[in-house]
Amino acid sequence: MKFDPATLVFDANGLIPAIAQDATSGEVLMLAWMNADAVSRTLATGRVTYWSRSRAGFWVKGETSGHVQRLVEMRVDCDRDCLLMKVDQTGPACHTNRPSCFYTSIQDGTEIITSDPV
Repeated sequence: MKFDPATLVFDANGLIPAIAQDATSGEVLMLAWMNADAVSRTLATGRVTYWSRSRAGFWVKGETSGHVQRLVEMRVDCDRDCLLMKVDQTGPACHTNRPSCFYTSIQDGTEIITSDPV
């Protein structure tokens, strides 16, 4: 069956959450948002393209930083309201220059930073 982005369940703003995961290590790198056009652009180019809510525009990951995400595989969850991007990540994924945006662990009620910037 051919994939049609119109079959996805977008929120009231026309967005769907997209989780980026390192295709090799399985590490969860970040969460961002996509609209239908960002999904289509990502599939067409192989460069992961998000929708920036703060800038109200497309955001091709790594376009300015060089920290590129190349799409390896896109997956849709069972409710069709969330995407998983398995990516080949060049450089850190987080804007803090850490490998992942999920670098803060909560342990026994205390926040612990688990990685330093690269």
